[in-house]
Amino acid sequence: MDPVTSTVGVEEEFLLADPETGAPAAKNEAVARTAKEYGIDLQLELTRCQVETSTDVHSNTPELLGQLRELRRGVAACADANGVQLLAAGIPPTVPGRFPVTDTPRYQRIAEGFGMLAQEQGLCGCHVHVAVPDRETAVQVSNYLRPWLPLFLALTANSAIYRGVETGYASWRSILWRRWPSAGPPPYFHSVDEYDSMVAMMLSSGIMLDEQMVYWDVRPSIQWPTVEVRVSDVPATVEETALLAALVRATVLRARMSLAEGMTAPPVAADVLRAAYWKAARTGLDGDVVAPIDGRILPTRDLLMELIDHVSPALDEFGDRTFVTDTVAAVLKRGNGAIRQLNAFRLRGNVEDVVLELGNATLEGCRA
Repeated sequence: MDPVTSTVGVEEEFLLADPETGAPAAKNEAVARTAKEYGIDLQLELTRCQVETSTDVHSNTPELLGQLRELRRGVAACADANGVQLLAAGIPPTVPGRFPVTDTPRYQRIAEGFGMLAQEQGLCGCHVHVAVPDRETAVQVSNYLRPWLPLFLALTANSAIYRGVETGYASWRSILWRRWPSAGPPPYFHSVDEYDSMVAMMLSSGIMLDEQMVYWDVRPSIQWPTVEVRVSDVPATVEETALLAALVRATVLRARMSLAEGMTAPPVAADVLRAAYWKAARTGLDGDVVAPIDGRILPTRDLLMELIDHVSPALDEFGDRTFVTDTVAAVLKRGNGAIRQLNAFRLRGNVEDVVLELGNATLEGCRA
């Protein structure tokens, strides 16, 4: 299997905020117009306080990391030109009662069809795409990825503060996001036909308006020949985003190695996975998690080391072992976004300190 074919791309969603108060700012259209003038293609998200960046397709992690830095730096400048601040945060730390929905026909249909689910958003995630040869492979690889999704969530958790208070969760975004009927971990699918049948049922019943609303945390991409992992909060720093991408890509290649040897993914019961998700969202990086395959309870850090060991052949194939081990060590020492938010908030109980910390983390390592 040629690892060069396992290319990777990343989408990051960001919050636009008032630089004084941290409140969400409904200026995504203006920021996108400014970005276009500078050759940056920004996507509008469901609510008007959000924008999304997309990297090119990359075959190595240093190039991906370089573009992630360029994008954050460039979009932050475009936001600043429109009087707002770019924040890498899973949810707004300080927030009004509801968000204005972006004025596009599709987003307005979603708002009409799903009510307050659409109007209480501002949730920002990170999506990692890894190339696979076909949709059948994407479905089978997704089965392999299911048990690792809670760990990816715990690693990148970045939404501990909401409405100016501690939520009690490292990733409150994931708790809110799973209210959508098509969100969360997907079922275990035995074939792409079974996957397509489930999607068709959800479409015909009105549970989803279109295939773009397949919000499962891992899925065959709608647009690209990739498997797409969508479980993560947007990480606080570009290094954490690149780390997530490297781990996801290695896990995908490890899954494909197993499939090539005729081994199918172990089924994990939906209720076990649901419990593992809740635990990961609750305690994040600085606590215990559930290992869904066997039900063990162990420190998140220990399960992270087990994943690295599991995918080490793929990390070696890609030349990512040193980057992954060094970056994991740095994140464990400093803390991820959720830990940084809580540390900032607990100094004075002031949400403005959280906004300042998030602003610094968003551009950490990005400034020229």
